[in-house]
Amino acid sequence: MEAKVSRRSRGIRRKADYIPPSRYTLRAAAAQGDIFTRLSFLILGLGNMARKQIVKGLIFLAVEIAYIVYMVLAGGPALNMLMLLGWRTQTRQKIDGYWHYDAGDNSVLLMVAGISAVFLTIIFIIFWSYAVRSAYKAQVLEQEEGRAPHFAQDVRMLTNDNAQVALMALPVAGILAFTVLPTVIMMCIAFTNYDSDHVLLFDWVGFQNFGQLFADTGAVTANQFVSVLIWTLVWAFFATFLNFFFGMFIAMVINRRTTRLKNFWRAVFSLSIAVPQFVSLLVINQMLQPDGAVNRLLESWGWISGPLPFFTDATWARVTVIIVNLWVGIPFTIMQITGILQNLPAEQYEAARLDGANWWQTFTQITMPYLIFVLTPYLITTFTGNVNNFNVIYLLSGGNPTPVGDTAGQTDLLITWLYKFTVDRGDYNLGAVIGIFTFITLAIVSLITYRNSASYKDEGGFR
Repeated sequence: MEAKVSRRSRGIRRKADYIPPSRYTLRAAAAQGDIFTRLSFLILGLGNMARKQIVKGLIFLAVEIAYIVYMVLAGGPALNMLMLLGWRTQTRQKIDGYWHYDAGDNSVLLMVAGISAVFLTIIFIIFWSYAVRSAYKAQVLEQEEGRAPHFAQDVRMLTNDNAQVALMALPVAGILAFTVLPTVIMMCIAFTNYDSDHVLLFDWVGFQNFGQLFADTGAVTANQFVSVLIWTLVWAFFATFLNFFFGMFIAMVINRRTTRLKNFWRAVFSLSIAVPQFVSLLVINQMLQPDGAVNRLLESWGWISGPLPFFTDATWARVTVIIVNLWVGIPFTIMQITGILQNLPAEQYEAARLDGANWWQTFTQITMPYLIFVLTPYLITTFTGNVNNFNVIYLLSGGNPTPVGDTAGQTDLLITWLYKFTVDRGDYNLGAVIGIFTFITLAIVSLITYRNSASYKDEGGFR
């Protein structure tokens, strides 16, 4: 009987773990917490240790001590220097006949250190909030159930009911460290004068760099930006949807019942995926030069009297990069669509056949809507990738020919233009401005497209 009661009581305590977390808020902890919970606002883990959650309390306290030590030794000075970005220039002095150099301040390193300190402070505030709420939760559970969960129970919860937290912790940390933090640093550079004339030391200049986008003179002008932006969107549109429709057509032809050697044809198209894109584009670039293999072959056949301007005429260059991208991208689309075609709902085709629908009606009413429904996220991702398709443009045409202004070529995308500003010219501030506008453009297009798609509106399934 006692064993049954103990198991029942343990079951009740387990149910207490499922109490909605909305009960354990900072406001409730401040208003209803006891002395130990309120002291946890200053000394993390104290409330937990008072409820015999020793390991959890020590972890909270150790994190707080580590943060305080970091802020005293490095974080605080980094935040202070973030406002100034340094002022000491390189100096040297001769000691015992040898020159000794003092490198001085490096504004880039000071900015990274300062922004990292802000980043870690925000993360610590979130952690502090969780620790205080954990202390209050331990108090409530002790009052209601007689004791707070011990460390083994918390670990068990973390690997079972809250397994998503444990599984997502590392990916989220990676995104924060390698995506969000660099993006924030890049955005901050857009508000400085970090260019080829200010390599080591630079200052905050506010929105001065953004003003160049609406000016008539300078390295970046409104006409240049609009011209490159329009071509970027046109390129991304054709590079995405021509690949999709041609790839869909070839995939459907191969998937027909009457088509023989299906595996052979799929293997042929897969060969272009197996060859490194870097190698393919460089080879094609050489073949399409004025003295390249293609022009020489056509001249030897007598089809042309002079070399075709694949990369020397703006219109030819833009058409060329789009066509070459078809050769690069169609095999990926074929692989995607083939898998979907082989899993289309057979009952809908059977119903359409019984209703007397022809092949065109079946395609427009079943096949195409289903493909669009399934592949909308893929198309958005592909469109985004084509806006940032650095390889095809830079390795194939290098952004040439005729420059748009002094910095961009007729086939330059925003991403290749950004590369030229940063790597070739050293104007990182203007490159950061272009990067911000590229991000804004992609975010707007992606969000509007996805929120108006059937994949978003009807997540329950295709009808």
